[in-house]
Amino acid sequence: MIFRKRDTPETPEPTQPVRPGSKGRPTRTRKEAEAARRRPLVVDDRKEARKRDRARASKERAEAQQALMTGDEKKMPLQHRGPERRMVRDLVDSRRNVAEYFFPIALIFMLVALVMPLIKPDLYVTMSTGMIVVLWGGILLCVIDSLVLRRHLRKRLTEQFGSVERGLVGYGIMRAIQIRRFRLPRAQIKHGEQPR
Repeated sequence: MIFRKRDTPETPEPTQPVRPGSKGRPTRTRKEAEAARRRPLVVDDRKEARKRDRARASKERAEAQQALMTGDEKKMPLQHRGPERRMVRDLVDSRRNVAEYFFPIALIFMLVALVMPLIKPDLYVTMSTGMIVVLWGGILLCVIDSLVLRRHLRKRLTEQFGSVERGLVGYGIMRAIQIRRFRLPRAQIKHGEQPR
């Protein structure tokens, strides 16, 4: 009985009223916050996640490729979207560019230059000078045509949009160099038509 504790009635702890604007609970310890943030670095089902990502990327690529063929701007890759880029494409596609005709001719000349020494070496020597003149002349014409196109694009874009966004003129010149049927996005207008 000596060591026995006295039975004292337990008094409930007074609850403090919650102040307006407070959380109403004690702040977490650092250990608790770090534990809540922890999540596994590796997904449980990596193969399934990888397969899903591949399928999604494949679908997006297929949609973008289809958009390049049909001209659907909403699904095109970002570098081809926007009214300025559409206008540049239409301006390039509406004119006949020297480069789109020159490059197939240059390719034929190069094939002839490879085959001719095997067939007729003596004729090749006389033809080579002519081919070099034609090739360099064609390159010069392509450069002049690109400068004319550059000036035309800058003028029309400034009239339409007030300024020329960086990279638009280069975008147009690179398009002009390509053979018309291999251009992506596909040409939406014919030669001589006005831009949309």
